[in-house]
Amino acid sequence: MVDCWRTLQELGPFGSDAFPWMAQETEALRATLARWCGVPPQRLALTENVTSGCVLPLWGLPFQPGERLLLSDAEHPGVVAAITELARRQGLAIDRFPVQRARTGAAVLEALEEHLQPGTRLVALSHLLWNTGLPMPIEAVADRLSSHPLQPWLLVDAAQAMGSLALGAVPDRADIYAFTGHKWCCGPEGLGGVVLSQRLLDAGSPTLIGWRSLADEGQGSSPWQPDARRFEVATSCLPLGAGLRASLAELELCGTDGEREALIGQRSRRLWEGLCAHPALEPLLQEAPPASGLVSFTAPGHDPQQLVRALARRGLHLRVLADPPCLRACTHVVTTDEEIDTLLTQLDALLATGQTT
Repeated sequence: MVDCWRTLQELGPFGSDAFPWMAQETEALRATLARWCGVPPQRLALTENVTSGCVLPLWGLPFQPGERLLLSDAEHPGVVAAITELARRQGLAIDRFPVQRARTGAAVLEALEEHLQPGTRLVALSHLLWNTGLPMPIEAVADRLSSHPLQPWLLVDAAQAMGSLALGAVPDRADIYAFTGHKWCCGPEGLGGVVLSQRLLDAGSPTLIGWRSLADEGQGSSPWQPDARRFEVATSCLPLGAGLRASLAELELCGTDGEREALIGQRSRRLWEGLCAHPALEPLLQEAPPASGLVSFTAPGHDPQQLVRALARRGLHLRVLADPPCLRACTHVVTTDEEIDTLLTQLDALLATGQTT
């Protein structure tokens, strides 16, 4: 990132040599992210984060008053708030379908079927639930929606999936597949991407508009970029892209996407089994370990915020979630067995002594 910044300063941000180099760097990042998602680069827009990746194309879709938006009960508050405001402004109705307690893909599809209505025009569902760590059957959901009379748009929040799961064909099956580079991709904050379906590109209009949305700054007869770039806005921090490309290259040295997912699963299973064995800890998933690196659990009778703060003072950083109320730990390819065992040991010591303040 520092090298990229230094080159930019040496070329001069508006020097004649800067723009071709900046375009080369930007398109190299786009190509890398598109390769990870298994889609053509022209269907990938660069964004700041997951929320903007969801919201900018979502708000450009041609909804009609009275149409219905169907959300799962496990979506991130940022996405829920954006969809709620969209519904208020355009006179749309919102429905919910339960997936938080589902334990199989079949149960998710059953819940979807029960709540789909003739007027459903969009379904929002995360690829990997941010609270329970369960992957969702996105391809099967896409198949079901393709047979619906309105063929609802499928919005997928991939904040926890990109970099942790083998994505397969999932990004290609969604209409909006938004992700960030700063979570499981281990890149810098402030940069992400969104994969857009061709039918969305054919129907959607740009919302937050800037010079990067334009095919020609001279404003021709059809000013917008002909591809996903119409949902990009204006000047971004170029060194962030260099950082993300470098972090993705490092992750690829750890193995294929399937090998990395398997390693993450081994780590999460080790943690889950340790939590199950402790009498004062209760993993959210009781039947089987999570098929991801997200491991959520509760410590009944103990204040979760105090417990998280006490662990942080020992160099172990977890998060408290509100819905459902729990603590969440994450295991990645860089997580070691020793770190997992240390977390379990420290949890045991804190709960045994009650010294969580």
